[in-house]
Amino acid sequence: MSEDAHLRRAQLLLDQGRHAQAEAELRQALARDPGDWLALALLALALTGQDRLDAAEGAAGQAVASGPDEGFAHHALGRVLLARRREAEAASAAEEAIRLEPDHPGHRALLGQARLAQRRWADALAAADAGLALDPEHGGCSQLRAVALVQAGRRDEAQAELQRALARDPDDAATHTAAGWARLHAGDAQGALTHFQEALRLDPTEDAARAGIVQALQARYRLYALLLRYLLFMSRLTTGQQWGVILGGYLGYRLVLSHAREHPERAPWLYPLVGLYVAFALLTWLGQPLFNLALRLDRFGRHALDDDQRRGANLVGVTLAVALVLAGVWLATGSALASFAAIGAGLLLLPVSAIHACDAGWPRKAMAAYTLALVAVPVLTLAAALAAPGHAAWAGRVGAQAFLLGCIASGFVANGLASARPRR
Repeated sequence: MSEDAHLRRAQLLLDQGRHAQAEAELRQALARDPGDWLALALLALALTGQDRLDAAEGAAGQAVASGPDEGFAHHALGRVLLARRREAEAASAAEEAIRLEPDHPGHRALLGQARLAQRRWADALAAADAGLALDPEHGGCSQLRAVALVQAGRRDEAQAELQRALARDPDDAATHTAAGWARLHAGDAQGALTHFQEALRLDPTEDAARAGIVQALQARYRLYALLLRYLLFMSRLTTGQQWGVILGGYLGYRLVLSHAREHPERAPWLYPLVGLYVAFALLTWLGQPLFNLALRLDRFGRHALDDDQRRGANLVGVTLAVALVLAGVWLATGSALASFAAIGAGLLLLPVSAIHACDAGWPRKAMAAYTLALVAVPVLTLAAALAAPGHAAWAGRVGAQAFLLGCIASGFVANGLASARPRR
């Protein structure tokens, strides 16, 4: 088989998502010509599809070194860098590809994807529009434009863009996925579910569609539908804006609570507001893992969850079960120790539920370490009380306060760690 035949076959296999087979073809082409920039660039994409990102970046770097004036070599490097969450570098690679091949809409789509990852919605939309000006029927730019419009809050325009894209190619899984998320943003969970199911029928590897199915199934519960609206609203904000909402809500809560204490005559009107804030804060912290647990117990829903979500649901389920058992012991025996243990286990739901909300890597490890540190507080408190019985009451007060404050602070710690995007 000729080198060109290996490359053609590899490109076809990549289009079909058969990355391992594509890699085999490309290895054969490179055995004949180790410096073939195109084979190296395609190999980088094949390795990225297998999540072998170190090797992929090495192949992409070799492709750029072998073909520094080839736009697609820089494009492949940008794709790898985007997969590694190095969005600024990916954007630079895309801009170099555009400089070398200004008439290639695919390079504009890559730049737009990098800008989306940076939450720069206007820049992503501009890149999509520039690509569509070159090719009005370019699927990647059309999907990108729709997503950018949704994130910018222009849902009607996004729906129109997606309808045009689906009319051109009704069998494009990525377009159905984008349409599903647009429906979720519009509050149409059933319509979103239809698009996500079609996306997975067309491409069972479409992870974004699988994640969307979980959200659409959970949105059947009215309480989660409320939470989902908040989560999607927050997803449209920059990181700084998100922290503004979180801290603004907390400061508002503190001001209302302080005002209610200083003006008891207004307390009957203000305490319900405080209660609503606390209930909503708990929903934002516990909602997703608890509803994942509900899906875990659902005959159909359990298949929609990925391994990570199942592990998180299991961990929350075990913690909740321990809290309920301890509460049962407390009610049955009236034991003060059982009451403290039950309350402690219930409070631990806050940090435990956040562990799998953080990305795998150092953010998740840090959240797990924080949770273990909280678990250690009552253990150390009990040990201190046993070692110095005369100071048991003081140790108990200090330990209880530290544990309570740590559990409350875990929500803010979790928000910080969940917003971190470790490089891959």
